[in-house]
Amino acid sequence: MTDGVDEEKRATLRRFAALGAASPLARFVGQADAADSAKAGGTISRDAILGYLAATPGAHFSKLRDDLKLGTGETQYHLQRLAESGAVESRRDGDYRRFFPTGQFSAFEQVALGYLRRDTARGMLVELLRNPDATGSDLADALGVSRATVSKYAAELERANLLSREDGYAVERPETVLILLVRYAESFDEHAMDLAREADDLVRYDR
Repeated sequence: MTDGVDEEKRATLRRFAALGAASPLARFVGQADAADSAKAGGTISRDAILGYLAATPGAHFSKLRDDLKLGTGETQYHLQRLAESGAVESRRDGDYRRFFPTGQFSAFEQVALGYLRRDTARGMLVELLRNPDATGSDLADALGVSRATVSKYAAELERANLLSREDGYAVERPETVLILLVRYAESFDEHAMDLAREADDLVRYDR
């Protein structure tokens, strides 16, 4: 059983490490000396983290650790080394710390990705991009949540400058939010992937 788990972990790390090794930030990983590279999994783990974050920017610590099948200690170790070398940066998001490849996203984009990693907030933004005239009740029905839940997240999204509530609900900087949803659709869910298939039509709507 252990061998099977270890082999699954190795396969996962190799898959994401291939992405990480192709990243411009991979040179930061290569700066570690040989002794450090051998510690707690070596550069393959750091390459895998870079590859994972390239495909899933804004992931929080636990998701990154679990998806890569790493231990808590080794995840902490490698993220710290990547941060020290300047390859990875992070942002506090409520109870979470979210991680990003360094220098690839603006502050607005980092905040947007953090909310897009939350199911209800992402669902609201997806629905509003599809239907800019959707009301709070429309959103609640579409997402299968209460009207109070919609109001709670709408207030959070407004404070994060992702939503305007001046005249109904309107996504702020919708083109940027749509681009993030389309580019990383596979790291979100089926609704985001459906939206990506509709993107050509959506970019032409008039707010």
